[in-house]
Amino acid sequence: MLSAIANAFKVPDLRKKILFTLFIVALYRIGCFIPVPGVDINIIKSTVDQNAALGMLNLFTGGALETFAVFAMGVMPYITASIIMQLLQAAIPALERLAKEGESGQRKITQYTRYMTLGIGAIEAIGYLSMFQGSITTGTGIPAAVTNIMIVVTLLAGTALIMWLAELITQRGIGNGMSLLIFVNIVARFPSALVQSMNLGNILTTILILVIVLAVIALIIFVDRGQRRIPVQSAKRIVGRRVMGGSGTYIPLKVNGANVVPIIFASAILAVPAQLSTIFPKAAWLGVFSNAVSSGWINWIVQFVLIVFFSYFYTALVFNPTEISDNLRKQGGFVPGVRPGTTTTAYIERIMNRITLPGALFLGIIAVGTSILFTLTNNTMVRQFGGTSILIMVSVALETMTQIESQLKMRHYDGFFK
Repeated sequence: MLSAIANAFKVPDLRKKILFTLFIVALYRIGCFIPVPGVDINIIKSTVDQNAALGMLNLFTGGALETFAVFAMGVMPYITASIIMQLLQAAIPALERLAKEGESGQRKITQYTRYMTLGIGAIEAIGYLSMFQGSITTGTGIPAAVTNIMIVVTLLAGTALIMWLAELITQRGIGNGMSLLIFVNIVARFPSALVQSMNLGNILTTILILVIVLAVIALIIFVDRGQRRIPVQSAKRIVGRRVMGGSGTYIPLKVNGANVVPIIFASAILAVPAQLSTIFPKAAWLGVFSNAVSSGWINWIVQFVLIVFFSYFYTALVFNPTEISDNLRKQGGFVPGVRPGTTTTAYIERIMNRITLPGALFLGIIAVGTSILFTLTNNTMVRQFGGTSILIMVSVALETMTQIESQLKMRHYDGFFK
């Protein structure tokens, strides 16, 4: 692994991408410590610590919420907007046609997602303003309305800046920008949670938890690398005096084809009640509901169902058996023992549905099972780092390493995966 890292920095283009990504991540983390002007941080931190729903949001913002920093809303407005756009593409034919237009269509959808992100961010910023109204301190001679507007504009500007930084990472860096920022937010909370756990005197419990986490990480990596290979044979044809084709290859279908997306989508959906409770702080029932779905058995059931649903939903969006079957037919390839055309399409779709089920169940069991186990320990560290957090961290790390791996292989270097 150390040699792979050294090889990555030997390639100028890859080195620039890695350093650029680290630079953007550093800028993002700095923004998580710059508080919004005109608020009392101590009151906000106390409120977040006492609210389970806000605690979950605080985890996915890397602690920026408890300091009411410029990036206090984190990536959740963008993730929520992305989920809405994905659902709309499946429901509105015009958006579906736009998504199939290639790069130009994707640019338009991305633009719509940005506008929706700013709209959701503005609503959420107003909600935070209402919830933390008691912590706002107006300066001498400054009207309260001016302070409120300044806070909302600052939070909205922070959301737009996060969106821009994430897109910069995706375009000019390594990995998916939004996924990496979520990864950084979760990892940033780990050292403080570990220190708090050690300070409580539960050293043996902390060590046991770390061993369990390492075992879960190994299991996640094992399943993530698993794939079903559909054999493909190309037809022989004679070109001049040479016989072309006839070689065999395969179509790799990953067991966890949706990767980390179902976890992120499920977490974003579960964060919606907490976001709504900030928008309507006077609705007591909404606060009770958001706390219920943020922890406990209701959270576990809903989270498991959402993960399974989004595993199938996202796989259906990115994986098109009809397109694969058509490409095989055009290139003179076929699956041995299966007729080309609709039969091949049905065959690939049936296999994809079968291998998606164990992958989806695995994600749900790891996310919910470890959360149940960790909740029983009543430990500060494990309450913040359940199965969802581990799955996101491992999946994003593997995805990023795979991109670096492909770059190294292109330049004839040994990668991370031997």
